[in-house]
Amino acid sequence: MGNLDIQNRFLEDLSVSADYEKVAAKYRPIFEKIAEGVVEREKNRILPYEQINLLKQAGFGALRVPVKFGGDGVSIPQLFQLLIELAKADSNIVQALRGHFAFVEDRLNAHKFESQELWFKRFVQGDLAGNAWTEIGQVKIGDVITRVTQKGNQLLVNGKKYYSTGTIFADWVDLFAYDETTDQHVIAAISRHASGVEVLDDWDGFGQRTTGSGTLTLNDVAIERDHILPFDQRFKYQTAFYQVFHLATLAGIAHAAVATFVHEVQKRDRIFSHGNADLVRNDPQILQVIGKASSQAYASESITIRTAEALQRAYISYFGESEVKNIQANNDAELESSQGQVVISELVLDLTSQLFNSLGASASTTAKQLDRFWRNARVVSSHNPLIYKEKVIGDWEVNREPLPFVWQIGASPKVGAA
Repeated sequence: MGNLDIQNRFLEDLSVSADYEKVAAKYRPIFEKIAEGVVEREKNRILPYEQINLLKQAGFGALRVPVKFGGDGVSIPQLFQLLIELAKADSNIVQALRGHFAFVEDRLNAHKFESQELWFKRFVQGDLAGNAWTEIGQVKIGDVITRVTQKGNQLLVNGKKYYSTGTIFADWVDLFAYDETTDQHVIAAISRHASGVEVLDDWDGFGQRTTGSGTLTLNDVAIERDHILPFDQRFKYQTAFYQVFHLATLAGIAHAAVATFVHEVQKRDRIFSHGNADLVRNDPQILQVIGKASSQAYASESITIRTAEALQRAYISYFGESEVKNIQANNDAELESSQGQVVISELVLDLTSQLFNSLGASASTTAKQLDRFWRNARVVSSHNPLIYKEKVIGDWEVNREPLPFVWQIGASPKVGAA
């Protein structure tokens, strides 16, 4: 924790560090099982229900829950280190768990003022949370159609979300909505199994195809008042946390791509007449391709962990006594996660394309699904547009214009204006 001024009463309630190898040893056998079927799932678009259930049963969703409450108590850098390992096995599963770990992080922060033991217990017993924030179509930017209303003595939620990543596998839904009873934006923690909840597997992207990112429809779903959480109390480094999830996913994709192409090079027995060796594995130009890709994967992981350390400082500083230090830590987390996105996205997109230079045209066969690395990286990198991230980083560096901690997407007000 360094010299950060943490109030002693919070020490045992924080997740600051764990024995990484001990924790990882518990989950690595599951990662190996997950990796065994990844090509078949990719080829036939089979959702990983069984694989995610194995993680649930092992308590993976409680990685960040403090040891005091039955979790593993890992730090944020340790969480993302383990997620990189999982992403190497199947990047889709990491993205499917993105909403869950963000919801857990929010509850960890909320524990500062109000006990979250009930939620911690749910996470430890295996409950997962899905994500449902985005509305598509002609929803104007700044508007939220999903609403909480009151009918008699009952609070009800109605609406429709797309990109509901991971919700199809989950027990709870981290839902962004507008509460008409209090006139504020909220997070509604909806039971995935409640009456009126419908989840469709209709995501049609060319990459990350088994993340369960389809449509969520809510028709008069009952909710308790204590499951409605004011959005303005959401943990401050949430945007950076979501972004670093993508960085961990990309780093895992990079490592998986390098390992897979290395295996293909090692076993390849066809050579070109104008090549440089009697075996492809000894051709210096092929080795150069592999060497560069390996270095790019290394850099991607290193930058991801560096950005995760900034998140950890933001988490710890929230429980300190200095508001100034907390603001600075959150600014650092947002800036570093943005800078990491710009660099890692380009590194991984490049290496997943250039690796094909180590093989011949046979590498394009759909049986091997070698294109999945680029396809998945391209889709992950399409979140949070790079050009806008580069712009806000530059605006911060030159003009000290505040970074956008919260931003939205929606239909332009100019649409239909004519």
